[in-house]
Amino acid sequence: MSEVDYSVLDDPEISMNSFYPRGDWTDTPDGVSDYTINVAEDISVSCRFFPAGPSSPTILFFYGNGETAVDYNSIAPLYNQIGVNFFVADYRGYGKSGGTPAFTTMLSDANTVLESMQIVLGASGFNGPIYVMGRSLGRHSAFEVAAKENPGVSGVIIESGRPSLGQFTYGLPPEQAQELEDAYRAKAASIAIPALVIHGEIDQLAPLEHAEAMFQSFASEDKKMLMVPGAGHNDLLFKGLDAYFTAIRDFIFR
Repeated sequence: MSEVDYSVLDDPEISMNSFYPRGDWTDTPDGVSDYTINVAEDISVSCRFFPAGPSSPTILFFYGNGETAVDYNSIAPLYNQIGVNFFVADYRGYGKSGGTPAFTTMLSDANTVLESMQIVLGASGFNGPIYVMGRSLGRHSAFEVAAKENPGVSGVIIESGRPSLGQFTYGLPPEQAQELEDAYRAKAASIAIPALVIHGEIDQLAPLEHAEAMFQSFASEDKKMLMVPGAGHNDLLFKGLDAYFTAIRDFIFR
């Protein structure tokens, strides 16, 4: 698939509608490792790794807007309990990361983080398969990695996502916005690696029908979808904790 120029979406007047960076950070919990990954000259992003075991699968996780890696201090152990290593990456301007968030660097950084994670974990003896997961805003990073069909990535999980640029196109001329949206949907549809979609039944920010259309469009012949009854955009764990982690476990260990 040909590369699409999304640089117009980096206009600060556009980005300010879509990014809500927070600089939160905490001391490193016992048994957890923190990493700093260089993504550009004098710019690095912060990451936190919650290990389950050297031979366990690893999820590279890109979170939703307004969150940070340290927000997952209490959630990551739930991934560890199903036998999965959990590696959370911040975006530029989030957590301890430098720089300012922008759409195109969010995509390029996702590839850099994956490559660097493979190196640092491999050097530490972690050799299990790798999956990429994106929640809400994190779908952009997950789509970027998954669409490239990197042989080192065994599957993709999209939670509370949809194949849309959303607020990133606000203020653009309608024809230009539609052209970029069409290209973005084509990118998502091109994903051919195994895929799992998890979505809330009453999600108001990303309507269920959009997620269902995304799921159907994936080129992958190995795909599953979990709809969490009564759940919205931000309460899937509260509404369907067991189903959520059962779906992830069954997808990864199938």
